[in-house]
Amino acid sequence: MEVRLSFLSLFAAMMLTSLNLYPQDLHIKKAEGPITVDAVFDESSWQQAEVADRFNQFFPYDTSEAIAATEVRMTYDHEFLYVAAVMRNLGPRDYITPSLRRDFRGRGYDGFTLVLDTYKDRTNAFVFGINPFGVQREGLISNGGNTTRTGRTGSSGSSSFSLTWDNKWYAEAKIHEGYWTAEMAIPFSTLRFKDNVDTWYVNFYRIDSEYTETSTWALIPRNFSVINLSFNKELKWDQAPGNPGRNISLIPYTAFKSSKNFEENTPTNTTLTAGGDAKVALTSALNLDLTINPDFSQVEADQQVTNLDRFEIFFPEQRQFFLENADLFASFGSDNARPFFSRRIGITSDSATGTPINNALYLGARMSGNINNNWRVGLMSVQASKEDDISLPSINYTVGSVQRRIGQRSNVSAIMVSKQAFQDSIGGDFKIKPTTWNRTFGLDLNLATPDNKWSGKAYYHRTFDEMDEDSTYSLGVGVNYQTYRWEGRSDFRSIGANFNPDVGFARRTDFNQIRGTIYHNFYPSTGSIQAHAPGFDFDFLGNEQFGLTDWDLNILYRINFRNNARFSLRLRRQYTYLFEPFDPSGTEGLELPQGSDYTYNFVIAEFNSDERKSLFYEIQTNSGEYFNGSRLNLEGTLSYRYSRKILASMNFAFNRIRLPEPYNDADLVLIGPRFDITFTRKLFWTTFIQYNNQIENMNINTRLQWRYMPVSDMFLVYTDNYFAGVDDRFIDFSRSKSRALVFKLSYWFNI
Repeated sequence: MEVRLSFLSLFAAMMLTSLNLYPQDLHIKKAEGPITVDAVFDESSWQQAEVADRFNQFFPYDTSEAIAATEVRMTYDHEFLYVAAVMRNLGPRDYITPSLRRDFRGRGYDGFTLVLDTYKDRTNAFVFGINPFGVQREGLISNGGNTTRTGRTGSSGSSSFSLTWDNKWYAEAKIHEGYWTAEMAIPFSTLRFKDNVDTWYVNFYRIDSEYTETSTWALIPRNFSVINLSFNKELKWDQAPGNPGRNISLIPYTAFKSSKNFEENTPTNTTLTAGGDAKVALTSALNLDLTINPDFSQVEADQQVTNLDRFEIFFPEQRQFFLENADLFASFGSDNARPFFSRRIGITSDSATGTPINNALYLGARMSGNINNNWRVGLMSVQASKEDDISLPSINYTVGSVQRRIGQRSNVSAIMVSKQAFQDSIGGDFKIKPTTWNRTFGLDLNLATPDNKWSGKAYYHRTFDEMDEDSTYSLGVGVNYQTYRWEGRSDFRSIGANFNPDVGFARRTDFNQIRGTIYHNFYPSTGSIQAHAPGFDFDFLGNEQFGLTDWDLNILYRINFRNNARFSLRLRRQYTYLFEPFDPSGTEGLELPQGSDYTYNFVIAEFNSDERKSLFYEIQTNSGEYFNGSRLNLEGTLSYRYSRKILASMNFAFNRIRLPEPYNDADLVLIGPRFDITFTRKLFWTTFIQYNNQIENMNINTRLQWRYMPVSDMFLVYTDNYFAGVDDRFIDFSRSKSRALVFKLSYWFNI
């Protein structure tokens, strides 16, 4: 009998291990004394804290425990949530980081990350991470952490994960023989949560460069993203956290700018400005952001691209004022058809020349967050200044949204976007200008099953303005299916000819579109390939006036390697009908005639190398037949990491376009060397150069940043633009277009 019981106990233990039935939650107890954030766990509270360990491997496999063991403990006091983590190895080794710059990311680094779903909605979460050198990162997860396949190569995107959000918290790390430790202190005032709720959802994941391993505490199947929120476990509080009390942050700034426009030969413009932001917690779940005369000079310039498309290019938002709870405003609609796009605010253009112009903002207010576990709201209003040089009146931008949770992971949302011009009367009164306005109203339904197998979306939007036209709608419906072996998605969209979201983004209008993609995944148990998948993709687009205007059929193949390298291939047959004249050379030459159509074949491929190496690269091509000619394309980034402090990279794009007479041939070149020197975790110097012969410009941008206090910075930025590719010269350094020098100082303090 004793032998039988022993055998049964052993069998039960083996079954529990094989099924990975580890504890499904983590209990957190209040600290018994003060905690010093030094990555040394000598306080008694850590010895008594419950341990989250036995991490599961996520990459390259998901059927075993992690090779590199990790242990995590949590505690708290009235002000901070504390996290202590021990990352063990199998022996001494070196660690890899992209640099010492905050908000690191990539597939080949070492790091530990905490994921907090404070509302238990499995839709939105906070991310806090650290690497062995004490470099911090923080971000926001939306859309349940579901990544979508983006780009023409079909590579994996990360639109649901943003590291541009910034906030104040504290962390330290230490490297020991055979392991490293990390300790975090996250103020409750930094988080957003509902008072007196005694459970949250939590997960931890670790990326280890030595074993090319990603591991998670909560088991996540490898066909999903590592930030997927569907599988997080419960964090159970011994006392539910309450309202942290008064929570107000002020972030004033002062900036000096000197600029000169040599093309227009205007006098040097020197300005000294001041302003700032404030963050006011109306409740522990609802935040109010205020801004007065905001300045965005610390935002890096957009990386230039060679535009051979017939439509506008989308650049993502990076400005802090618009980032917290950004999904409440920015997630409506679908790709390239959104009712609200925050970059329409504060940036305008000269209608005569098309030159981008910074449109100063007088003030703005933005309230966002949760009313309770079922309702989220967002309300924003920003007043932009008038620009007399381009006859632009003062514009008010107002956006309101509301979201109602349905079930575990679904919601219905509504949005209203208003653009309203104001005018100064002779007496100086500020009055509405009734002839210049634009409104957008929309309703979205987002559905997702608890197991993340099915998800979908349906929406209807409509715009209104003084033109009072018909066909001002945008609608769509889509469905996604994802299992261990199969991955598929399809959607239908229809956008009216006069859909006009002035504060949104509509890449094109007047079309009906149906598209779909399917992959079948294979997971080899041995060899250098971690996963590979053949697939098929189609896209059909047209309208009533011209019939079928665009279609493409694609044979797909993608490979993920065990060393974190990736490859994707797309063999495409494409049809294009030109409803407007178009110059495919991108040189403003003779245009292909309106009404002509073209069917052509080409290949799209992309390879991303092993980022753990000192020399790594990503390269892609889009080459083959091109309208009535041919195109040879090669673009990407070559990077070299010298120790932890210096990263040199070269962005490049080359397009060799050959078209029959009398159309223009073109050799378009874009080269962008970049040097990123991180002297310490607080002092950074970045210089990049962008040469673009398509727009005959070379841009030099160099920026020194000193983070002298948490989330408090000093910037010194110099930019210069020169004529390039003109008068048979590569670059004419004697002909500067414009030049600017900016100094900015900001400070974050809590009151």
